[in-house]
Amino acid sequence: MSLKVKPPYRAEQLGSLKRPQFLLEKREQFDAGKCTAEELKTAEDEAIRGIVQMQREVGIKSITDGEFRRHMFFEGVFDQMEGMKFIPEVLLHMFKDYVPDVAGFKKLAFKNAPSYVCESKLRRTKPFYLAQFEALKALTSPAEHKNLKLTVCAPEWYHLRHGEYAYPKDVYANDDAYFADIAVAYRAEFAELYAAGCRHIQIDDPLLAYFCADSMITGMQEVGLDPDAVLDTYIRAYNACLEGRPADLVVGLHLCRGNFKDGMHFSEGGYDRIAIKLFQQINVDTYYLEYDTPRAGTFEPLKFLPKHKSVILGLVSSKLPELEDKELLKRKVHDAAAIIASGPERRTVEEALHQICISPQCGFASHSEGNKVSSDDMIKKLTLVVETSKELWADA
Repeated sequence: MSLKVKPPYRAEQLGSLKRPQFLLEKREQFDAGKCTAEELKTAEDEAIRGIVQMQREVGIKSITDGEFRRHMFFEGVFDQMEGMKFIPEVLLHMFKDYVPDVAGFKKLAFKNAPSYVCESKLRRTKPFYLAQFEALKALTSPAEHKNLKLTVCAPEWYHLRHGEYAYPKDVYANDDAYFADIAVAYRAEFAELYAAGCRHIQIDDPLLAYFCADSMITGMQEVGLDPDAVLDTYIRAYNACLEGRPADLVVGLHLCRGNFKDGMHFSEGGYDRIAIKLFQQINVDTYYLEYDTPRAGTFEPLKFLPKHKSVILGLVSSKLPELEDKELLKRKVHDAAAIIASGPERRTVEEALHQICISPQCGFASHSEGNKVSSDDMIKKLTLVVETSKELWADA
């Protein structure tokens, strides 16, 4: 499989964007049974037209629909898959305390929460994201279709959260068997999206960043789990999901440490603990990495980035309205390039610089309510990302 040296564009945004108030209100009406699905779709279309135009105007070329047809960023796969069961109120003991966001929610005194668990063999009997991609195509010009980016759920989303409760042992004998059927579903989805013209997929996976957190490592060990073995299971799952994909289908992997209401994060810790496995064993083309605060650690782990992959540095906060300093952003990019160049797979700083792109550290609304960042703040930050990239790279 041939991998790209960089994703399509130097300046990226990470999927979820600030939803307009009229869309939030319409979704509330729909949830309350006060409007139809068609009326909601009309509002979604209107909002997406506006957010697409915003991306055009600031210079973002890898256009997304802002995830405006979702409530949460991880929707789309397991809520659509045969064999998954929706449980309105999962007992709290079925959520694993070593998972940082689970621990965070329990501290907030969350009661029994909704979730999905496997109850029978998993099968993709209908598309996951095809309708969202086709709808975005319908709202953009043919010239833009090759640039459209789709964000998707991580394959281990419910497995990590529920541990031994993720699937019945009389359905799947072990984790590899469970993920084998998930991989079949992802491969079918990617093939269908590719046939529809999709060439740019971003897998959103904050869970992998949790393996950088001492709290999760210690918590797993306390209940008898080997964190390295669990991570290895997830890497095998990823590579099975990506097996056989077309060479011109760019797939990126986004890691962050939480982006809940009011910018709440759930974990801390640099990428050092997982860097070699993350960069050298998972068969993706590029990595979207949180790097806007010290909790994400230093650039040192980037020295393990192979020459044939790229990294998008999430240097701009999507949680806080304050605008970053452009010159400081540029210095950080050059610092990262110097570290990449110094790694075991030697290259020049200039070569390393061309493996880098920049973006906000996460989306602006991982859940529909979003962060305490206004639409104007979001536009200023995305404009800053574009302007900075143009000053750093001639091909921006």
